[in-house]
Amino acid sequence: MRWWKWLGLAGIMGVAATGAVIARAERRRRAYTPEEIRARLRERAEEAQAAQPDGLRS
Repeated sequence: MRWWKWLGLAGIMGVAATGAVIARAERRRRAYTPEEIRARLRERAEEAQAAQPDGLRS
C-alpha cells in the first residue's frame, strides 16, 4: 500500500473515534432526569450567590 492509503485509513479511524466520543458524551448528558437537572442548577445558583460579595447580591 502507498502512504496515502494509510493516511486515508488513519483519517477515517480518527473520524470514527471522534464520533464515538461525541455519542458517549451525548448519552451521558441525556441520562439526567429533568428533576436532577433542576436540582443541579439550583445548587449552582446558590453557590454562585454565596460567592458574590455582599454589595452585589440582589
